Amino acid sequence: MDGGKRHRSNGTKQDQTAQATMLKNGKYNRESSPERVTLKKEIGLVSACAIIIGNIIGSGIFISPKGVLEHSGSVGLALVIWVLGGGITVLGSLCYAELGVTIPKSGGDYSYVTEIFGGLVGFLLLWSAVLIMYPTSLAVISLTFSNYVLQPVFPDCTAPYHASRILSTVCVLFLTWVNCSSVRWATRIQDVFTAGKLLALGLIITVGLVQICKGNYKWLEPQAAFDFWKTPSVGEIALAFLQGSFAFSGWNFLNYVTEELVDPRRNLPRAIFISIPLVTFVYTFTNIAYFTAMSPEELLSSNAVAVTFGQKLLGAMSWIMPLSVALSTFGGINGYLFTSSRLCFSGAREGHMPSLLAMIHFKNCTPIPALLVCCTATIVIMFIGETYTLINYLSFINYLCYGVTITGLLVLRWRKPNLFRPIKVNLLIPVTYLIFWAFLLIFSLYSEPVVCGIGLVIILTGVPVYFLGVYWKNKPKCLDNFIESITYSGQKLCYVVYPQHVEAEEETPLDCSQKSEA
Repeated sequence: MDGGKRHRSNGTKQDQTAQATMLKNGKYNRESSPERVTLKKEIGLVSACAIIIGNIIGSGIFISPKGVLEHSGSVGLALVIWVLGGGITVLGSLCYAELGVTIPKSGGDYSYVTEIFGGLVGFLLLWSAVLIMYPTSLAVISLTFSNYVLQPVFPDCTAPYHASRILSTVCVLFLTWVNCSSVRWATRIQDVFTAGKLLALGLIITVGLVQICKGNYKWLEPQAAFDFWKTPSVGEIALAFLQGSFAFSGWNFLNYVTEELVDPRRNLPRAIFISIPLVTFVYTFTNIAYFTAMSPEELLSSNAVAVTFGQKLLGAMSWIMPLSVALSTFGGINGYLFTSSRLCFSGAREGHMPSLLAMIHFKNCTPIPALLVCCTATIVIMFIGETYTLINYLSFINYLCYGVTITGLLVLRWRKPNLFRPIKVNLLIPVTYLIFWAFLLIFSLYSEPVVCGIGLVIILTGVPVYFLGVYWKNKPKCLDNFIESITYSGQKLCYVVYPQHVEAEEETPLDCSQKSEA
């Protein structure tokens, strides 16, 4: 990890060295190749909506209902928490829409926090995201994918540990290869599987509505819905929100790929306004559908909620449910790989991560080193931890980062009141979000002090790493030479160079494709 300007100057030298090597080997000629190697602007409005919906709707709606119900203590309160969770997500996404068009840089939270609060705070957010947030999300989604794929093979028991891990690893490796090969392939997969998962959830909702029309809504009647089998404490309600927030996580991921978005000032807010209400509607009615087929006790005892739902209502067609969940989670893995790799890319470009991660493939224009890091971290996390504990870790750190970012919006309003903002939300929106954020974090910390405390410790371990890797400029020459040799070896192995538009913003960058088709 190198800091600031020295990092960029070294990058230019290495870029030239790599390109000179390609020239020597006859693999690069300026007449047939573009003048600039840049990330492509290939994400249109449809793909942007698919990225948001695809990242939100992954494994969460098939895992979190159990956790939300367990902590809320009643069907009615669980449904209220799902609706409120969607409302809070809308407030947060509105704030991110303002930040996204005011600071139009890839990297999402990290880029905004670094711009507003400086390098240390930005690095801590990046550190926690790369170390636990996104690898954990990917691990949970991958394991859900393998468990549902293997469920027909092991109908009466949980899939074997090694079988689920091997299948999850194969899935992550395959989608990493797709993302390394082509941005267009990755976005097309996202489009197709997002449509597939919406159709699957649409089937659940439709079957649920049919059940309601038949009068099978015992657990949705007010008296039964709010019949508490336990009185939840404030801390338990906070944990229910944390479990539900896992299902909504990913709503801010489009902000990570702003530089690859066609006309971001229009399409970023449009995609948010279309996607978040749609997901909230789908989640709420999916949970309502679950309760038309299952009692609270049956839902809590189920290891695969959607499968149990299908077995009860679809009869011979019950195989559709595990297949649908597998397709849903497959698209979720692809979306998380696509966006989390861009976070690594942005962090390296700012000098907060090894410079190799700021490079993209010479021909495919994809951030291969960043994708490989995300893939490796996910596979490591996959073999440790228990799903619901991982979700609590993840949700706590997620909300902590969201709150810091939205606080940054208020700070930016105070510091630069005259800054051009194509979107400017009412101040009540970030203030309301932050009040809820404070409630959630305080009572979560009270209810799960060990889990939340470990999350804070993980974040704070980034402080010495920042001062040693980023802040310390005058490193020994032998260490600098070692880092450069590793970087150069990585360039040759992955066939990557620095995106050239980073250095010269005043010129018009030329994309790797002649024309965007998104």
